Amino acid sequence: MSLQHSGGITRAVRRAAAVVVAAVLMSGCSSDDPAQAKERQRDYCTKLGSWQDAAHATTTGEPDADAGDGQSVQSPEFDNTESAGHAVIEASKRLDQAGLEHGGTDILDDTVNAVGGDIGAEGRAVSYCDSSGFETLVSSAG
Repeated sequence: MSLQHSGGITRAVRRAAAVVVAAVLMSGCSSDDPAQAKERQRDYCTKLGSWQDAAHATTTGEPDADAGDGQSVQSPEFDNTESAGHAVIEASKRLDQAGLEHGGTDILDDTVNAVGGDIGAEGRAVSYCDSSGFETLVSSAG
């Protein structure tokens, strides 16, 4: 009988350990550390501002003198914009994974759409930074 009893204890201990491991893993998915949450938000807003600067420089720059020769030449500004776009999307993924969205926003979708040229989505991403306290890191959209 004691062998059967020890088997039940072993199962109970394993279940308890599994619950503890699951709780630890789940707590790693959301940011309970306010300093870490603010750092992720600051990082995102910094990268959003960098992308905006690169994207606006590309759209307001002078046309390439060789653009009419039929050859597609990507300017360094395009490369900077593409790189900045990838960086801000990655930062938005970290916010999304950490559950740091607020006000019913979908920061990942808004960021992807903004990088794709959606002015409304860019405005929502900028509003996220404004409400997070990092309004000085981004330009107003529009």
